[in-house]
Amino acid sequence: MKNRILALAAVFAVAACGAAEKPAASAGPARLTVWIMDGSVTQDLLKKFETEYEAAHQGVDLDIQIQAWDGIGERVTAALASTDAPDVIEVGNTQVAQYSASGGVTDLTAKIAELKGEDWLPGLAQPGKVDGKQYGIPWYAANRVVVYNKDLFAGAGIKEPPKTRDEWLNITAKLNKNGNQGIYLTGQTWYALAGFIWDEGGDLAVQEGGKWKGALDTPQALAGMDFYKRLQALGKGPKDADEANPPQHEVFAQGKVAQIIAVPGIAARVLEVDGKLKGKMGFFPIPGKTADRPGTVFTGGSDLIIPAASKRQEAAYELVRALAGEQFQTELAKAMSFVPNRTSLAGVLSGDEGTAAMAKGAAGGRATPNTPNWAAVEATSVIKQYMTAVLTGADPATEAKKVSESITTTLNSGS
Repeated sequence: MKNRILALAAVFAVAACGAAEKPAASAGPARLTVWIMDGSVTQDLLKKFETEYEAAHQGVDLDIQIQAWDGIGERVTAALASTDAPDVIEVGNTQVAQYSASGGVTDLTAKIAELKGEDWLPGLAQPGKVDGKQYGIPWYAANRVVVYNKDLFAGAGIKEPPKTRDEWLNITAKLNKNGNQGIYLTGQTWYALAGFIWDEGGDLAVQEGGKWKGALDTPQALAGMDFYKRLQALGKGPKDADEANPPQHEVFAQGKVAQIIAVPGIAARVLEVDGKLKGKMGFFPIPGKTADRPGTVFTGGSDLIIPAASKRQEAAYELVRALAGEQFQTELAKAMSFVPNRTSLAGVLSGDEGTAAMAKGAAGGRATPNTPNWAAVEATSVIKQYMTAVLTGADPATEAKKVSESITTTLNSGS
């Protein structure tokens, strides 16, 4: 939901998938360590998959470890450079290029046909392909929508979701009463900020004369930040944290928050906290500046990679094949309201309200600047720090100039 990370340490090259298996460190079941990102899959579905996979693959023991997005770049970088890497890692689709640059990711080009690569979503497959080689295997796609509490909307007399930004601000203010929050929006939900900036005609960075330049100090980007500030003020979200701190699905599950900005699949996480909210959550596209067009959103998703340092390459590939296969893709889409990795599975969620809202928003989807060094920008958290500074009273133009200069330096490092 997803994306990126830092300059990697140089790592040793290892034989690509399909070569002879490296000897196991010890006898016994093949223990495969899998890193799955927090929020990607419900605990119930993961447990079901683990049980069924181990039953069908005697001698395989899955160790599925949930990872937080915060700081994931550093952890993956360290893992790829180690001699004891996980066997399979979920990464943001736009992170693949940066990770593969080190040589620490297995080349899976020879497996494309077997994995039905001709059916993959281009937005997932293309970022996973670097210099003609496929390192990332598409897993799922998603973009953010507004998830709302239907009871709170009805209680405030709101019959229809807003279709414009101005309407959104107005109804959010109406919802912000009786101890309720009109919206829970943290100060560092920067993917939402990116959409507002794109709506204004701005960008996070632009390429000029072969060089990249940070663009958060343009009038358009500043207008996007101003709208974010106005919207964020209509709730009690912390100004110095992102949506994972605390997890926003846990806050929403308390029943006093009218809206959050998230992928539709977060509804499943909410129900894990409080099942009484079943049937009480609705979804609508992030509103745009005019009613004829939803707001621009970041379209992201996840790929699966196999670290070159994995000692069980073939077993890791078989696991990837199962996770990227039709059966699990169908189950994942239904459980999390994600878009499956294959175009032929597009009808799996027909009629689902969350997916319908996501599809409308996806029509105007955008991606972060197309440079491997963007991962390093995210790793520094400079955009998050900029947002917090503005939301806590600093001069927007001054802070935007500083963050733009920092982004410029980072994007051009090593070029």
